[in-house]
Amino acid sequence: MDLLLTVLILLFCLLISNIVSHYTPYIPTALIQVALGVILVVVVEDFTFEIETEWFLLLFIAPLLYNDGRHFPREELWRMRGPILGNAILLVLLTTVGGGYFIHWLVPSIPLTAAFALAAILSPTDPVAVNGIAKRIHIPEKVLNLVRGESLINDASGLVAFNYAVAAVVTGYFSLREAVLDFSYKFVAGAVLGLVLGLLIIGIRYLLRKQGISDVTFFTLLHVMTPFLIFIITEEFLHASGVIAVVVAGIVHSLVRERTETFIAEEQILTEDIWKIILFILNGIVFLLLGLNIPPSMSGILEDADSGLWRLVLYVVLIGSVILGIRFVWAYLFAAYEYRFSKTENFAKPNLKTTLFVSLTGVRGTVTMVGVLSIPYALESGEDFPNRSLILFLAAGTILFTLIAATLLLPLLSRGVMDEGESEPEMNLEEARKRVLLASINKIKDEMTEENEPVAYELMDEYKLRLSQLEPDAKLVEQKSKKYQRKLKETRLMALKEEREYIENVKKKQGMDQDMYEAFEKSLNRREQAIEKNVRAFTIYLHGKLIRAWKRFRGHYVKDEETRLIKLQIGKDIQLAALQAALRTLENRLKENGQDETIETVIMEYNRMISGLKTPESLFNENYDIQKEELRIIVMDMGRSEIFKMYDGGQITREQAKELRRYVNYLESVTLHELIE
Repeated sequence: MDLLLTVLILLFCLLISNIVSHYTPYIPTALIQVALGVILVVVVEDFTFEIETEWFLLLFIAPLLYNDGRHFPREELWRMRGPILGNAILLVLLTTVGGGYFIHWLVPSIPLTAAFALAAILSPTDPVAVNGIAKRIHIPEKVLNLVRGESLINDASGLVAFNYAVAAVVTGYFSLREAVLDFSYKFVAGAVLGLVLGLLIIGIRYLLRKQGISDVTFFTLLHVMTPFLIFIITEEFLHASGVIAVVVAGIVHSLVRERTETFIAEEQILTEDIWKIILFILNGIVFLLLGLNIPPSMSGILEDADSGLWRLVLYVVLIGSVILGIRFVWAYLFAAYEYRFSKTENFAKPNLKTTLFVSLTGVRGTVTMVGVLSIPYALESGEDFPNRSLILFLAAGTILFTLIAATLLLPLLSRGVMDEGESEPEMNLEEARKRVLLASINKIKDEMTEENEPVAYELMDEYKLRLSQLEPDAKLVEQKSKKYQRKLKETRLMALKEEREYIENVKKKQGMDQDMYEAFEKSLNRREQAIEKNVRAFTIYLHGKLIRAWKRFRGHYVKDEETRLIKLQIGKDIQLAALQAALRTLENRLKENGQDETIETVIMEYNRMISGLKTPESLFNENYDIQKEELRIIVMDMGRSEIFKMYDGGQITREQAKELRRYVNYLESVTLHELIE
């Protein structure tokens, strides 16, 4: 299949996975993407996407780890250096040796060296899936930092151990001394090159700015290309670890950014936005590729009549359990060692729950899959690589086992867990957003004047729409929506009936031009059809929207469609009086029934229409955008004030306050943005 079409299909599946994830919040997006990859390769004939290990590391692992390095808090990285290095190096070696012996014992047909290779490639953890789970449940920050920190290094250590084990199988030769020396060179040289090249690129950017080059798009592109350049130079020219190099370069960038980010704020914002898109695509595609490779890895072994499916599944469960079990024992013993012998008081007493968190967050992922797919088909002697299909099956199965285990068990462990010094907030993020939106709507009402009334009503509609999208229970929303929409429809039809009766009375008592009366009738009929919400009404509504947009573009904007056909001042006065008559009926109904959300909504609609008719069109054209911008800025300041009140009162956490401020900042960026060529 054509490469471009394949990439487009993968991107389309990436979008589908996030839509499915929205309706299945308890299933990690990564697991959904794996499932879509499996479905894709099964349903679409001859759908393949093969990529060499070196290219995969360059295109996916390098930018992902560089981004992790530049965002990892250096204080936390230094404070947890012991656990991180222990997990990234010693635990990898322990998993390789212990897991290798167990795999060889469990499946004797896999040679010991090949078993070491499988255990080595199963040792690197993949924090991407864990991050997806952490968005929906609470995982202790210390555990997340440990998993993210070790993943910066264990990809390199796991791949080196895997490559040596595979080489031992292929050539039949292995030297521990050479392996240790080579690993030390790759690790140290990669770190040094990452430091040097990272500082060099930062220096180049500084010199270019000094020369007067200040194009933020240029510097953003240079920043995005940085991990690829560093990885290629380190791997191809100096044969060191490109993975370690990009991690160190990312950390160097984070140190420099802290000192310069306020001076290049526009560049920082643009760079972060570009990185969000890149990371969204890369993180999604790596799991889609994982799903694509699972069926081929399974087909070879399932064709063997001697291999029972349930026996293979049992192998996967046992190997996955042992891999996580080794991690569990290591985590507990290491935590006990630090607690007993550490000179600081930063380490808590080890407990079973925290150790289970550390163990289950050790999900295996794409590095494992791409590594095992690089196993050669034949040895130097020309013989087939021993049990290659079985090794691929066991690796793919173990990845799924760890991912499913984390998905099922981490939510159970996270109940009632809070980080040290953190208290349960009084409201969740969605409730806090609702409060900010309600405060914004009230602020709009307070700032409403006769001059900015049309703008104020439009902004209130905008904020009410956002508010309606924050219902936490989908079923409740659906039930409420049906009941609310039915009542809203009845109220609108009642008000429209009042308008019609008023116009009929005017015609009977005062007389009315026939063309004007027909224009009123046509307008009322169209509005009635729109309220009924049938296909024809939607077509009419869309047609009217396009016409009004075109007229506004041409400078002949008319606020409401019905006024388009009523050009005489007397017609405008009659329409205004009809709207006011309907409004009085609605207000009387509201007094009789008490607080009623549907009546209040329709009253606001009529106030907006009346305001539009009262406002001169020329003044509307000139001041509308200015008024909207000014009012929106006032409302956003009110939103920030409300966020501070909630945070200061202990109702929301610091992280929730930051997230709410980001939400307000995004709105402000859109409001103040002007396209500059």
